Amino acid sequence: MLSMLHLINAKPEGHAHSFQHFHGPVTGTEHEVSWNDDDGSHEDYVAQPHYAFSYGVEDHYTGDYHGQKEHRDGSDVFGEYTVKEPDGNVRTVKYRAGKDGFHAKVLNSHRNDRQQDVDHHYDHY
Repeated sequence: MLSMLHLINAKPEGHAHSFQHFHGPVTGTEHEVSWNDDDGSHEDYVAQPHYAFSYGVEDHYTGDYHGQKEHRDGSDVFGEYTVKEPDGNVRTVKYRAGKDGFHAKVLNSHRNDRQQDVDHHYDHY
């Protein structure tokens, strides 16, 4: 299992910082899978996907602000990402995906009549 936490100060004056974190990628017992195709016979190993990661940047000098975090356990994925847009709006998309498809909720810090929080659902094809 791999686990990492990293913090960087981008400027010595303290104007910005970034981070990243990863934990995973699998848990449980692995098992062998094999298949045949036009390129011949293949073997690989699979196990239960299980991971978590996050990263982000906040630069007060340039105004750059964005990040993402996600975790997965088997076929279920949960996460969110955030970005500060040029007009100052902070858009956050919270999502989950699994056997029932992909679901996302978009949140905006500066809403107006034309811009509303919405909930999206996408089925598997």
